[in-house]
Amino acid sequence: MFRALQRTSGLVGKSFSFQARELASQAAQAATENGPRTVTLIPGDGIGPEISASVQEIFRAAGVPIQWEVVDVTPVKGPDGKIGIPQAAIDSVVKHKIGLKGPLATPVGKGHRSLNLAIRKAFDLYANVRPCRSLEGFKTAYDDVDVVTIRENTEGEYSGIEHVIVDGVVQSIKLITFEASRRIAEFAFEYAKANGRSRVTAVHKANIMRMSDGLFLKCCRDVAELHPEIKFNEMYLDTVCLNMVQDPHKFDVLCMPNLYGDILSDLCAGLVGGLGVTPSGNIGFGGAAVFESVHGTAPDIAGQDKANPTALLLSSVMMLRHLNMRNFADRIEQACYDTIREGKHLTGDLGGKAKCSEFTQDICEKVQRISDKQK
Repeated sequence: MFRALQRTSGLVGKSFSFQARELASQAAQAATENGPRTVTLIPGDGIGPEISASVQEIFRAAGVPIQWEVVDVTPVKGPDGKIGIPQAAIDSVVKHKIGLKGPLATPVGKGHRSLNLAIRKAFDLYANVRPCRSLEGFKTAYDDVDVVTIRENTEGEYSGIEHVIVDGVVQSIKLITFEASRRIAEFAFEYAKANGRSRVTAVHKANIMRMSDGLFLKCCRDVAELHPEIKFNEMYLDTVCLNMVQDPHKFDVLCMPNLYGDILSDLCAGLVGGLGVTPSGNIGFGGAAVFESVHGTAPDIAGQDKANPTALLLSSVMMLRHLNMRNFADRIEQACYDTIREGKHLTGDLGGKAKCSEFTQDICEKVQRISDKQK
């Protein structure tokens, strides 16, 4: 749906990210004037329902004008015999344009394809944004990390174009297009400008894949010329990985094709404590966006009140900023950071012994105190 809109709009080469923010801002303003904004909530599998409930509780404590439409994305077989997302879930995201998603389980090497990938493709959520920031009070091997990875989300090696040539030989096609490369480059520079960032690094392997990565790199270079106020440099993927673990402070915003972004975003998350504390947002055309926790479903602790909701909570903070509900986003983010910094109610993966419910309650109390001070 959204892909078709893009191709017929004649907007290739213009700022998709700017339009998305404007439309989302208008929607948020309408929500505050006409009542709560409805958001699709996909709780997910394993610990997903627990951490989703935690986010809902914190939103209630903060008085966020959001109401949730909870949908199930358990795979179903369609009329064509293919396994996919239930139509009700698709309809909900199409209607509301904004979603928050917990972790989803996908069988490895069999069954249906990744539902995470299916959701991104269904709504043409072309930009994946993951801020990786050190958390005060949660010590890792690196201090003061503040890197944002921006990943093209719709093509590359994840295009799903594979076939068997002969027995024992499989061909997988890496698809790179001008349209997708241009818009993700534009998004990266617009993001840098909007968030006070000073440098964008294009990550590539154009020395080996001269045509595909070469096209991506050319788009980044062309867009960089339109934004002289933002420093631009380009580096090979392997060099970035090496330099990142040596000194992550060299980097600010990274822009890259799909597979490289998948790898580097997880690497950067590892610098600040892992996927359990790293938010993620998938942004599409016309303000459509799905924010998510990208960690696993942790079935071994599901239902035991041990889960850490930080990743999903910080993803919801990204969602609120996307909706221009910045005051609520700031309060919740500050309360979450304060809870982690104090270290009194941390879950097991953060080095503490608190339950998910205790961690959540502490954030709720802090949110309410912050709100009271601002009144």
